[in-house]
Amino acid sequence: MITINGQSANLDALLRGTNSAGVETETLSRLSRSFTQYDYDSMEELRFELVLRREIVAAANALLRGGLQFETFRNSYCNPAYWSRTQDGGFVVNRNARASDAIADMFKNGRAYGTECATAMQIVYYGALLKVLGRDAFDREFAGAYLMNWHRIERALRETGLMRPTSDPLPGDRRYFMNPDVNTETPEWQGENVIDMGDGSYYGHGIGRRRDADIIADLNKNRRLGSHTSAYLMPSAGRPNFKRLAQLAN
Repeated sequence: MITINGQSANLDALLRGTNSAGVETETLSRLSRSFTQYDYDSMEELRFELVLRREIVAAANALLRGGLQFETFRNSYCNPAYWSRTQDGGFVVNRNARASDAIADMFKNGRAYGTECATAMQIVYYGALLKVLGRDAFDREFAGAYLMNWHRIERALRETGLMRPTSDPLPGDRRYFMNPDVNTETPEWQGENVIDMGDGSYYGHGIGRRRDADIIADLNKNRRLGSHTSAYLMPSAGRPNFKRLAQLAN
């Protein structure tokens, strides 16, 4: 259920002007069918979330096409023209570089970068925000962007690192496939951070855009010898604080 400024929203009215097969329509349909009440202060706030979710999915596709390489933190690397690699394997924007240019380069020159799946999720969200906010607003907010894992993340995106139970997974959410019996010789297969693409598929760095059954099958190939405990998609999601980000946009 959707409410706008305390009033129930009409789904047919909301759907006008949206792509009938797109992320925005799918998001509206899931929100409207939900038993949970989703409250928005204004139509503009709801529209912002719909647009940002659309751009998150688009950024995931763009990052996949861009050729970003998979590496562990120990072996991570980046383009020194825009980023400096930290001792723990993260990336921080160079002082003489614009954050917007640094993020854009990751999509244009993906093969100049190697990192693992948690960092890739952050790159997706940054790429979407750059598209929605524009260069100037993005640079003001994320001038010293630091990319690594969920322990080091900008305040504006902190909620993407917090997995909360949900009965309403939505396009653009971060999801996680858990592999509880991972082989200790391949710890990188302990799980997979993914973006919900809204059509039953998920984007995961190093694994591509796949259906849930395919991702689970790959994870299951890397279980402890003799294990029969399957990998699974956790019933939780991490998602940006859209209300706060909408304020940045304004």
